[in-house]
Amino acid sequence: MIRRGRVTISISGVGLAAIAAFALLASGCGYGPVASAADHPDVQKGQTLFVSNCGYCHTLQAAGTSGTVGPDLDNAFAGSRGEGYSLGAIENVVLDQIRLGSGPIATYTSPENGVTGLTPQTPMPANKVTGQDAIDVAAYVASVAGAGGYTTAACGPGLGTGGLAIFKGCGCAGCHTLNAAGSTGTVGPNLDQLAKALTVAVVVRQATNGGGAMPAFKSKLTAAQIRAVAQYVSSVAGK
Repeated sequence: MIRRGRVTISISGVGLAAIAAFALLASGCGYGPVASAADHPDVQKGQTLFVSNCGYCHTLQAAGTSGTVGPDLDNAFAGSRGEGYSLGAIENVVLDQIRLGSGPIATYTSPENGVTGLTPQTPMPANKVTGQDAIDVAAYVASVAGAGGYTTAACGPGLGTGGLAIFKGCGCAGCHTLNAAGSTGTVGPNLDQLAKALTVAVVVRQATNGGGAMPAFKSKLTAAQIRAVAQYVSSVAGK
């Protein structure tokens, strides 16, 4: 069921293709005027706005962001792009999402036989950017999301056990400031300022269980990976 301003779906037995199709169907029940060429979107400005307002939550390869709070936008649109959906259709899906925000959302795993697991995520606020800025961001995302296919080296066992690789690949850099990692995120605490308190045990506990806006990584990373990133953070924070 799709309603203006509210979306209700049943996910029981729904596969990846159906979920991707649902995202594009949402463009037919938009909130506010649709984007068009007459809006003269500035995609370069849209990139700057995306990085500063959205990058700490979303992974988007072209923007160099690796947030894990919200959906990976390359994975969200790679299938639709491959099926030939127009940039205009994708742009209006993104624009609707910016305007409407979301209720509680989830990431999912979807092998060939359908959805097998859901992980609750932080809701997306409505109108994070507005007006022409929202159009610029939507146009930028539509122009690049999924263009390189599905995101590689996603947060998970495939990242290996390098602490820095895990820190960047799992979106920590988008949320936290850590000088040694070259990150300046402000969503979560500044890790350099907390250096004295960041023992390996403290970081392991936080990364495992999450807390506040920070997601738990116990379902994404192995215990060895969590310990590796904890040892990395503990050893470089404040330096």
